[in-house]
Amino acid sequence: MNWFPIALFSALSLSTADALSKSELKHTEDIVVAWVREGYAIPFLLIVFFFIEIPPLDSIFFLTLALLVPLEILALFLYVKAIRLSPMSLSIPFMALSPVFIILIAFLLLGEVPSVAGVFGILLIVAGVYALNAGAYSAGILGPFKAILKEKGSLVMIIVAVIYSITGTLGKVAIQHSSPVFFGAFYSIILALAMSVYLIARGRLGMVLSRPASFLPIGLCTAAMALSHFVAISGTQVAYMISVKRTNLIFSVLFGWLFFKESNIRERLVGTIIMAAGVFLIALS
Repeated sequence: MNWFPIALFSALSLSTADALSKSELKHTEDIVVAWVREGYAIPFLLIVFFFIEIPPLDSIFFLTLALLVPLEILALFLYVKAIRLSPMSLSIPFMALSPVFIILIAFLLLGEVPSVAGVFGILLIVAGVYALNAGAYSAGILGPFKAILKEKGSLVMIIVAVIYSITGTLGKVAIQHSSPVFFGAFYSIILALAMSVYLIARGRLGMVLSRPASFLPIGLCTAAMALSHFVAISGTQVAYMISVKRTNLIFSVLFGWLFFKESNIRERLVGTIIMAAGVFLIALS
């Protein structure tokens, strides 16, 4: 199996889901769009269970799941909020910071020293962050970094990256105590059910049925992303697959330009490519 195009398809599916979500946020509340991304994926993900065996699930799996779900829901809500608040080309690239936070947490808590490639990867990501706002250099050498503080969506996405650095590690534990494809399908279903409880409490559950023609493509893209993600992982090393999937950062910048007429795309694209290269180095370190 050639895993590379499958991983690339996963990246494209994620960016498409993001673009569709941003468009839908003109008409729909953040929390509803967050539910739509998982809930409307369920019909497509249920098909998976006809083709796989349900693995034995132990107490560690369920404990990990209990820790994951509230964090993932918070991250998903903030993720949707970030792409509403700011251009896609200025918010989604900050997801590249997630592996940086993983390295920092490992260093602070476990004393793990990053490799030379990991250090260079971090430096590339920082350089990419700087390049994203290169136009602010006229305000001083630190202008590009200060510009981040003025972009609410970027700040929110940095918080998301921190949360995903935690959930990413927990997710690996859950997969080790189940199976990649099972967890990919089962997890989205659990997230949708958990968010349904919140929507019921807020009296918003009916809103998830208000625009089915617009919501269904978002769910389809989310399901395609999840399934292709785990199929690609089964064909290669996780680090290689994640490196390719992070091309979604580049797709998102291009989609921001094509569909939302976002400005300063050249500098943002350069910055995003540098950040993606940093993620690649970290993944291979």
